[in-house]
Amino acid sequence: MSGVEPGTPCWADLATPDLEDAKRFYPELFGWTGRVSPEPEAGGYTIFLKDGQAVAGAGPPATPDQVPIWSTYVATDDADLAATRVEAAGGQVLVAPFDVFGQGRMGVFADPAGAVFSVWQPMAMAGAELFNVPGAMCWNELVTPDPEGAKAFYELVFGWHPEDEPMDPVPYTGWRCGARIVAGMMPPLGDEFPSDMPAYWSVYFAVADTDATAARAAAIGGTILVPPRDIPQGRLAALRDPQGALFSVITLP
Repeated sequence: MSGVEPGTPCWADLATPDLEDAKRFYPELFGWTGRVSPEPEAGGYTIFLKDGQAVAGAGPPATPDQVPIWSTYVATDDADLAATRVEAAGGQVLVAPFDVFGQGRMGVFADPAGAVFSVWQPMAMAGAELFNVPGAMCWNELVTPDPEGAKAFYELVFGWHPEDEPMDPVPYTGWRCGARIVAGMMPPLGDEFPSDMPAYWSVYFAVADTDATAARAAAIGGTILVPPRDIPQGRLAALRDPQGALFSVITLP
């Protein structure tokens, strides 16, 4: 089974109170098709496919009061050990590791600043089958008011090594896992995000044309949170879906 190296983001899924609308919005935006889980207990969990390959998922919220959110899953070879490390490093185990229909074993955690993330220990399913092409996940980024605390936490949990890069207007950190940078981190930007917003993990999807995708999102019920703009890594925009879940899109150079 091919898969993603442990310590690397391997999957993203959406928890949403309106799964039917998500199955309308995202296929219209990204050209995805949906495959609904046959397991009745899965609550209609849907795997989105791009050109027949799994790229992301969507399902109902875990609790009725959960806000709509895109979650980043980090590959692990031992979800239970990851849970132990999360607690030892000062984080919270929100959902203790459990098996998902023989597909894998997952847990849901929060770092000390409140950013929620998941781990995935693969069984039958390794994670996404497509990355870094239009319509697929291409980047995962922690936005946190406590970068120094996050550096200590994620190094203990995943063995990530932070590498700071000077960037304007805020410093940027790349997370190194082994030979490559697997994710990023930055502090919240100015007035674009509410000051009381907890830390969060943002999921980026590659697109062929950021401006066209942002306009399309707005036309089909979404919101443009940060209009398209150029950064050294490409042209990005931050969007919200009709239920309020935040995600970003980027045209890679």
